[in-house]
Amino acid sequence: MAKKIKNEEVVLEEPKQVMQPKKEKITSKDSWEVKDRTYILTGDKTPLTYKIPSRHTSRHALLWYDPKTREQREIRYATNQNSPFKDEQKGEATLGHIVFRDGALLVKKEQEALQKILSLYHPLKGQRYREVDEVVQAQDDLIDLELEIDALNMARTIDIDQAEAILRVEAGSKVSEMSSKEIKRDLLIFAKKNAKLFLDLANDENVQLRNFAIKATEAGIIKLSSDQRTFMWASNQKKLMTVPFDEHPYSAMAQFFKTDEGLDVFKSIEKKLS
Repeated sequence: MAKKIKNEEVVLEEPKQVMQPKKEKITSKDSWEVKDRTYILTGDKTPLTYKIPSRHTSRHALLWYDPKTREQREIRYATNQNSPFKDEQKGEATLGHIVFRDGALLVKKEQEALQKILSLYHPLKGQRYREVDEVVQAQDDLIDLELEIDALNMARTIDIDQAEAILRVEAGSKVSEMSSKEIKRDLLIFAKKNAKLFLDLANDENVQLRNFAIKATEAGIIKLSSDQRTFMWASNQKKLMTVPFDEHPYSAMAQFFKTDEGLDVFKSIEKKLS
């Protein structure tokens, strides 16, 4: 007698993508950890509901290659069965749907069959979704916290000229109108929001040289041509350097300051700014 199958309510149409079976390294039954598990969609989008295939069909292959038997085994999520494999399911099977809500899916430890489908066998793991690893997440959080602490400590002790140079990357020309206290405040906020970028900029000598060139331009000591291709002395229009094609003018000027000729220009500007 054919098995009876009851279907639960469909939440969302299945994605129209033909999936290929893939081999997966399987955790043995003895090492399977019984716990609640969370799965999240990959990418930046978090739709209200998103469904992935929960059974094998002609349109969506949901198969797993068993290396012991050398056979393809059909995967099927049945809410009243203990096994994720159709050939191990007995009696009436109630098919379930695998639905992510707001980009996430929490699966309780009692739903072991569904967990194994998602953690071990489903071909969309790593493509459309991933399992949240609490240990890895904790390590990532620790790294982020340590970076934030390092960035904030550096931001507290950094001198005002370097602070201005770093903050100019974030705030642009507005920095020139800010008081020293406003600069220090915004620098701390910047260091907290984006610790890695802050530390990279703090250790980049070109950031300070680029800021030096901007200050010299704002002070009317040097001048950048309207086509942003040439730097010159503002007083006599004598050319200092030509900006290479496709390069940012102030980044090019920062590199110029490192040359023998550029060092003399730097010293001259420095005297005029002081």
